[in-house]
Amino acid sequence: MENSSSDAQMDNKLKEFPISLFSQSLSAFIILANIFIIIGILFNHKLHGTINWFFLSLLIADLLAGGALPYVPEMSFDNDLGYYHCFFRYVTPNFLFLSFLANLLVMHYAKYTCVIQPLHYHQSWVHRWSGLYICLAWVAPLIFASMPLAWYQRDSNMNCSAKLVFPWPYLCVETYVFIIPIIFAIAVMGIRMLCIARKQLKNIKKLINSVNQSQTPSELEQQLELRHAKSIASVSAIFLVCWVPYIVCLHMSLFLEIKGSITLAIVICIGTASAAAVPIILSLGNHQYTQFWSDMTMKAYRACCRR
Repeated sequence: MENSSSDAQMDNKLKEFPISLFSQSLSAFIILANIFIIIGILFNHKLHGTINWFFLSLLIADLLAGGALPYVPEMSFDNDLGYYHCFFRYVTPNFLFLSFLANLLVMHYAKYTCVIQPLHYHQSWVHRWSGLYICLAWVAPLIFASMPLAWYQRDSNMNCSAKLVFPWPYLCVETYVFIIPIIFAIAVMGIRMLCIARKQLKNIKKLINSVNQSQTPSELEQQLELRHAKSIASVSAIFLVCWVPYIVCLHMSLFLEIKGSITLAIVICIGTASAAAVPIILSLGNHQYTQFWSDMTMKAYRACCRR
């Protein structure tokens, strides 16, 4: 019996090694990218505004979610862990990813409110009570992620597994009441902001045509059309490349009963990493977040040239 159990543990370790190496590489990239952007925001005084504080909280949540990424694919394997170690091994990554999604929702809502009500944004609750919104984005996921403590029980003879901590009803509520609605709420707000930008673009083009009175589109009109097309392409790419794989892997982990499957663990890792990459993509699309590093690079280049 002891030989069979030791052989099973060795088999699990051999299965987990390539997945661990893959997930740790993705985790290192997400952590370093977030640190890079966080430093760029903190040292750029022009970015010390309400929306950027929301974005900074999102980046911190993304950094922590990236740090928990190596533990996510291991959830598909059973392990021999202690009582509390087993509980926190599953609850902690779940809390960090729920807080990441909550911060992402709050940040998008702040931007949405700013676009929808540009003249009254400073009187809105999301601007005046920004600290409360950021606090809720962390406290609400913590409360929901801690709920399994109410029913978590484990015998000494049982291995640590996801089923012990997360029963089926809890996972269904988390997926279809919180995660999926948050993702689609973010998508709807993004589409709504693109529609408003399209209306504003049409009004600007009418003013330009009334002044120029020419049938051929001016260079400014072409630039505005190109910028709007890039915005549509970026929103579509983020949803298709980041959120669709995450939703697919979420349903696979929920409905497929494949214990110890390397394929399922890799799919979960890729889907989770694709969702965690959303703030990084949004940051790289705004040159202000990388302005600090651009200035530092230019200063270093000029200092090298003088030598």
